Amino acid sequence: MSDVIDRILARLAGLIRAGRFEEQETDTVEIKPMPAEGGQWKEFHRSVNAFLNTRGGIIIMGIKEQGQGQERRYVFSGYRDEAEAKLTQELSGLFTDRNGVKLDLREAFPPMQIREFLEGRVALVFVDELTADRKYVFYQNHAYQRLLTGDRRITETEIDKQEEYREEVIYARELQPWPDTAVDDLDLDALNDYIQHLNRPIKVETMKADMETARPFLERKKFIKDGQATLLGMLVCGKYPADHLGFRCHVHGYVDVPEKIAQDKQDLIGNILPLMESSLSYVLRNIQVGISAERGGTSTPQYPEEILRETVNNALAHRDYSLDKQAIISIKPGRHIAIKNPGKFRPHLLIEQADHETPLRRIIPEAKARNPKLADVLRIYRKWEGKGIGMATLVNLCLENRIDLPVYRLYSEEVCLFLRAGQLLDERMESHFKAFDAYIERRTNGRQLTEEQKRVLAYLIKSEWENERLHYTVLLTPGNNHFEALIDLESNGLISKHPLSTAIYPIYMADRVLVRLDYWDDLTKVFGDAVMGLDKVPRDILNIIYRHIFFSKAKAVNAKMVATALWREQNPGVQDIRGFDTFYRRVRYFFNKLEKFGFIVKVGQKGGYVLNESYRDGSLF
Repeated sequence: MSDVIDRILARLAGLIRAGRFEEQETDTVEIKPMPAEGGQWKEFHRSVNAFLNTRGGIIIMGIKEQGQGQERRYVFSGYRDEAEAKLTQELSGLFTDRNGVKLDLREAFPPMQIREFLEGRVALVFVDELTADRKYVFYQNHAYQRLLTGDRRITETEIDKQEEYREEVIYARELQPWPDTAVDDLDLDALNDYIQHLNRPIKVETMKADMETARPFLERKKFIKDGQATLLGMLVCGKYPADHLGFRCHVHGYVDVPEKIAQDKQDLIGNILPLMESSLSYVLRNIQVGISAERGGTSTPQYPEEILRETVNNALAHRDYSLDKQAIISIKPGRHIAIKNPGKFRPHLLIEQADHETPLRRIIPEAKARNPKLADVLRIYRKWEGKGIGMATLVNLCLENRIDLPVYRLYSEEVCLFLRAGQLLDERMESHFKAFDAYIERRTNGRQLTEEQKRVLAYLIKSEWENERLHYTVLLTPGNNHFEALIDLESNGLISKHPLSTAIYPIYMADRVLVRLDYWDDLTKVFGDAVMGLDKVPRDILNIIYRHIFFSKAKAVNAKMVATALWREQNPGVQDIRGFDTFYRRVRYFFNKLEKFGFIVKVGQKGGYVLNESYRDGSLF
């Protein structure tokens, strides 16, 4: 965190010296001048309230924005010592619950920092996110949440939903006494390790000499209830968790390869903290040097470690512990990591219309923890921050081209996340956009798509393809960092809103021309019943040729171009030279047959082929 702050301050210093403006605020960073009067303090308090209710954040005090348009710039105004009381003692007592009862939120405000900056100082005000059972808090009768770089008032409907959720978590399974356990079933060393982490950076609790003196602390933290250890207590510091929790403290891992070259089956068992570490180690061990038989012995691509760490941690933090089932990690080298977790999404998070002409299966990203007290413990260990790899951030990593499209498969009592290797804007999508380059330029009035626009468009196109395969994808929301690209694509008619869209959750669909892969109806208009007897490969060839004729600048294609496009469609991310060579020979064979029987004809000097729109022969091969 210190490195991030240092980079932001260094960037702000450079912009101030240059008299320029570049957006430095995010959903967790706010920049404000030191308030000079009451109205400005209210604006500051609203931002604090929004951070408490969303994902926490940092407010840099002592810098202001000035001017409009090209004249907009940052100006250093500096920190004033007389503001200290308002930023420390008074701040934690300004907020209330829905009924107007004042709250003591001191634990949500780590110590403020004063930093030397240019010729003066700035203040750094840190605000922690509140746990789910404490949201929402109000400022002057209104609750706010952070949306991109602004603070939005939370609607009464959203507040009502949160109230319902809070009632759920109060009676959550994690807080219930676990049968046949007692205080002595908790491990003192593990408990003191938790207290040691809790005391960073400020000491808030003494170490415990024995379980009897620890009892008040254990009750306050919900590790014990009615003289018994709770599920939370057993997960964090139970002596023999497997004896009491069954498969709730198990992770089963295996490597999925056809010929078992890199197979490694393991059952990982333990308290949640060591279980997270051993699960991550298992994943790292099997993707760094894993070998894939189906790719001719090539080494598997690596995933960014921070993605894997947060994905594994979130899986164990959010699983449904009422189900006596193990989590399962399946690794398919070079393709994906699948994490199957006991539980299911809350119904209001699923948007589904399977019978629509555009099958729709989307998930609304939500930051609420299924097990909020467990999440609070994991936050202390920096295993879960509520702002790590949640769904929205997973989407952003995908849109940064660091992973391919993540998808979910839903079962009756389980959810499986497929974290895919490769890139969102991969060779297949680049080839796909190339095949539609003429059509896209007509839509954009000759302008080329930016890399960001291509990635957003690729996300939506791939989402629709996956929705048809019964996979669920994460909805792009207004809180996404690429929202401006969505606006640009919509204005050019390359995406549109689905009929199920709402103001809060617009559902974007890609242009129907760009999503379509099969031109069967159009081909039958050209060739009549003659295409009825064609095998899949020649039909696929004709589809590719049709697409280029009507939507690409290239128009004519050859067998190599068609084979490459089909290979990328059917084997995304696979770099198998021998496999492609075999596939290419098969495509070339059918390509020649299509020419022989008059379905395609050669045009121009470069030897490209187009459909024979004068086809009259009913012969088949």
